[in-house]
Amino acid sequence: MSKGCETIVSIKDVSKTYKDGFSALKQVSLDIRKGEIFALLGPNGAGKTTLINVVSGIVKPSSGSVTVDGFDIIKDYRTTRSKIGLVPQELTTDMFETPWNVVSFSRGLFGKPRDPARVEKSLKDLSLWDKKDNEIRTLSGGMKRRVMIAKALAHDPSVLFLDEPTAGVDVNLRREMWDLVAELRKKGVTVILTTHYIEEAQAMADRIGVINGGKIVVVEDKTVLMQKLGKKQLALHLSVPLGAVPRGLEDYQVALAADGMELIFTFDAAAVHAGVAPFMKKLGELGVVYRDLQTKESSLEDIFLTLLESSS
Repeated sequence: MSKGCETIVSIKDVSKTYKDGFSALKQVSLDIRKGEIFALLGPNGAGKTTLINVVSGIVKPSSGSVTVDGFDIIKDYRTTRSKIGLVPQELTTDMFETPWNVVSFSRGLFGKPRDPARVEKSLKDLSLWDKKDNEIRTLSGGMKRRVMIAKALAHDPSVLFLDEPTAGVDVNLRREMWDLVAELRKKGVTVILTTHYIEEAQAMADRIGVINGGKIVVVEDKTVLMQKLGKKQLALHLSVPLGAVPRGLEDYQVALAADGMELIFTFDAAAVHAGVAPFMKKLGELGVVYRDLQTKESSLEDIFLTLLESSS
């Protein structure tokens, strides 16, 4: 990620209410940093796609403002649109066309001069070169998704939106997509993705935003979010089964497994030393004997669910 914190996309108090009265976005404010990978998480209907469509100029906001690289998305529509590449959830392209023609045509739509070498490089970078003359309808789902990315990158945008980029693709293709996104970031492209896959955000993102009910719940660096909201568990596998949690552990968040052979201590990940040392000392004082122990840290999914519960 860029060492500085230069903002490339600035969203200020954006709301979107449709004619039927449905409020999809409610005063959303968000700054995306130049050169970062930003993951936007949220359940179905949270407002993720609406927000992307507003920034991309597809949906007009009811109120608020958005700038891309300092240009207003409404006043400077042509300029901002040329700076944005969008890969929508749905495969929206002519299935009877070829990857070569689709990418070349998309370049022309943005007023870019013909550049066969540039198109060739794009298709090779996305492992599409040997399929450049095949009709898109004959390609696999993963390759069709790659064509959409090549199309979105045809005019050399500085910001790329990926709306559920790995929906419907298998695990191997998903990991290839992650590698591709990492390469784009190395080239200076700012990548904003929405995803239902928590591990995707955990693997790729620099920062994470959670949206629910049209409102931003939290925006935080991934590691900071994990530290702030993460919990750790210490599981002690006992030598002798217990019938209940020993008296004297009331000050600790401790649970006993159903078979009585495991004590599970939950503590704040940010205060690991402060929490574990007194607990272990107390176990010794109580004569609790264990044969093994292991720690488990909260996943981003655990944190995500906690945030949604607190915002509902």
